[in-house]
Amino acid sequence: MWLIGARGSVATTVITGCAALAGGLQPPTGMVTETPVFADCPLPPLDGLVFGGHDISCTPTPKRAEQLAAAGVVPHGLPAAVHAELVAADEEIRSSGSAGSSCSDEELIEGFAADIAEFTRRRGLARTVVVNVASTEPAADGDTLPPSSLYAAAALRAGCPYVNFTPSTGLHHSELRSLAASSGLPYAGRDGKTGQTLLRAVLAPMFARRALTVRAWSGSNLLGGGDGAALGDPGAAAAKNAGKERVLADTLGFVPEGEVHIDDVPAMGDWKTAWDHIAFEGFLGTRMVLQTIWQGCDSALAAPLVLDLVRILARAHETGMTGAVPGLGFYFKDPDSGPGDLAGQWEELVGLAGRLRGAGEASPLVGGVRRPAGESS
Repeated sequence: MWLIGARGSVATTVITGCAALAGGLQPPTGMVTETPVFADCPLPPLDGLVFGGHDISCTPTPKRAEQLAAAGVVPHGLPAAVHAELVAADEEIRSSGSAGSSCSDEELIEGFAADIAEFTRRRGLARTVVVNVASTEPAADGDTLPPSSLYAAAALRAGCPYVNFTPSTGLHHSELRSLAASSGLPYAGRDGKTGQTLLRAVLAPMFARRALTVRAWSGSNLLGGGDGAALGDPGAAAAKNAGKERVLADTLGFVPEGEVHIDDVPAMGDWKTAWDHIAFEGFLGTRMVLQTIWQGCDSALAAPLVLDLVRILARAHETGMTGAVPGLGFYFKDPDSGPGDLAGQWEELVGLAGRLRGAGEASPLVGGVRRPAGESS
């Protein structure tokens, strides 16, 4: 797994959590790939995952894990228990400081791709899945490739499946669409559905199926940490809110009156509170209101989804799937395809599990090159 934003809260929780699960120190709570739905599906085992990535941060992964334990994001004592795994992952993290340099886009893409390909070759991996878990960036402006798209292009060049777990542009840039379509690689995105939008994906179909008229749907998010700081940028917040609106548009057939406000509250750290106010009409025009409050830890909600997605994309790659993998809308606010309601997305995911279970074994790929069947990883 090659993580863009590899020393951030989500990535560190992913690495810490995977080591804890592989060592039998914690149960796989929140991981759908560890439920009966994926039983007998030959997904990569958790103890077979190797981590690397890019980041501009210089805070070592073991230190970041200790900070997360102090904040209550991961259990106290767990960073010490998996210290060796955290150190091993940190040694595979490369600087992405060149993203702000005078290098051309082509030079940056080639450099990032070389880092990923070298990681794959040196560690003797069957395949590498690239996952963007970096801070949200503003929406792309014109033909300029934002950092998320540079990394996405590098993933394709390195022959790697790609997951965009953020609202950032990634493969959605107009300059990359044809490249993604012709790459022969599976990919998934965008913007992981972890809290407020997950609840919206459940509630919106309820109103639609009971023929209740939604008049307005407003919301507010209070959060801290790096994500809160990044979303203080109006452009980044707008990119985030677009996915939240899409869930309502896809399910209700329109976007109700109302907005979602995002406020950076540094004192909240990795925790967030999301509030929704839904005004609706019932029989004879009777006006009513439903309010919800979601309080949670974004990193702990996101980490099991990232592990699920990497395992599924790796298996999809192994079986020869290409393009946007159908069935993964279950995990995203702004999915590449499929229904907008959680029940419909769940049905698609179950179908995908069946296809991955029944697909024949394909010879693995190493750095984009087909390896002869029978050759060891």
